Amino acid sequence: MTLSFWHKAFAPMLLGVLATGGASAADYPAPKHGEWVVKDFRFHTGQTLPELKLAYSTVGEPTGEPVLVLHGTNGSAESMLTPGFAGTLFGPGQPLDARKHFIILPDAIGTGRSSKPSDGLRAAFPAYNYDDMVQAQYRLLTEHLGVRHVRAIIGNSMGGMHTWVWAQRYPDFMDIAVPMASLPTAMSGRNWMMRRLLVDAIRNDPEWQGGNYTRQPRSLQFASVFFGTGTNGGNQGLQKLAPTRAAADALVEQRLKAPFRGDANDHIYQWEASRDYDPEPGLERITARVLAINSADDERNPPELGVLDKAIARIPHAQAYVIPASADTLGHSTVGLARFYQDRLAQVLTLSLIHI
Repeated sequence: MTLSFWHKAFAPMLLGVLATGGASAADYPAPKHGEWVVKDFRFHTGQTLPELKLAYSTVGEPTGEPVLVLHGTNGSAESMLTPGFAGTLFGPGQPLDARKHFIILPDAIGTGRSSKPSDGLRAAFPAYNYDDMVQAQYRLLTEHLGVRHVRAIIGNSMGGMHTWVWAQRYPDFMDIAVPMASLPTAMSGRNWMMRRLLVDAIRNDPEWQGGNYTRQPRSLQFASVFFGTGTNGGNQGLQKLAPTRAAADALVEQRLKAPFRGDANDHIYQWEASRDYDPEPGLERITARVLAINSADDERNPPELGVLDKAIARIPHAQAYVIPASADTLGHSTVGLARFYQDRLAQVLTLSLIHI
């Protein structure tokens, strides 16, 4: 599950972890929030929505160099504004110092304050995919915020996959692309199988009622906790948290009883949006400098598959950094802790500046 899921379901466990190694929010400018409504937005299916609301947050002033930050599945701009991420990157002297950069954090279609099924349409909401989400982000920047070029795009998990799409769909729009916790390949293996099982678990629950439920189906939280435990945390990290059966049982109970604010239809739409994701055929179109960051214990994007190494070899100015696994990493969610790669990011930003 993405960093945002850990905030929702596992917050008591992670607040201390994500808060370490970073500055407080007071060390960078307070986020500002905005909304923009796109009229008659057309989705890849041909469906249109008369009004598509796109919400976003910004850190820094519009006079700074623009940077686009993209969140993970079921997340929002807020899910990226943690001490472990923003507090490690946006503060004075940090790689994306908000005194020099204009940091834009959209809420993707289907999440946060942007238009989503739970706003009222429920299962009648148009089916969307990653191409639709990236198109909406592009229009937000160009048509509403007046941004025609960004210094960097950095994305986590789903946001990392969006970054791969951005880099080949709009290759001249950015100097640097930093896709994290993601691979530039079609859904397959455990990554897709777990998504499929999560969605089917909700849809097969009689309480879902074809999307017209009056209360959230109980399968939503159970399936989400199952998915999160199976695809997050890292082997060493989970063992550190649950070294005995009693500790493991207690952790499961804690997660199942934790407050969960998700909506079943919103979750189904978000997970299914990745169904046709496949940037692999277009890798040669990427002209930006690429720093791909994954973790060695990422349960969904295991480095031993060799996918990332093959992809990097096809991109002119690209490098990969795989964070070594340890008892302090969090598997797929490791990239939420920018202390593991802030120096690498700073180096790429400096190197790219020299070659502009």
